[in-house]
Amino acid sequence: QVQLVESGGGLVQAGGSLRLSCAASGSILTISTMAWYRQAPGKQRELVANISRGGITNYADSVKGRFIISRDNIKNTVYLQMESLEPEDTAVYYCNGLVVLRGLTGLRNSWGQGTQVTVSS
Repeated sequence: QVQLVESGGGLVQAGGSLRLSCAASGSILTISTMAWYRQAPGKQRELVANISRGGITNYADSVKGRFIISRDNIKNTVYLQMESLEPEDTAVYYCNGLVVLRGLTGLRNSWGQGTQVTVSS
């Protein structure tokens, strides 16, 4: 079993900053790619950013230059530093990880429960 728990969401004014964290716990052998997704009301869930175990990053065009994804492989934690937030960034943000569990083969696609980010204009 694996659990991903997000923290750091909240209400912020446009132009402000937030830092999201997501810690994975359980019987984890290793975690491959970790990512942040978001889902706004009435919209599909979309990829915000992902990061490989080696630190290679990828961003959605809408957040390039404003968001930074990072990870701590020792702590099994991924972060999302969000700057210059816009009302359009309002969504539930979900953490995702491709996890290999001890004693099992294959990657398990694991999700957190989500954390709300609200940006007021």
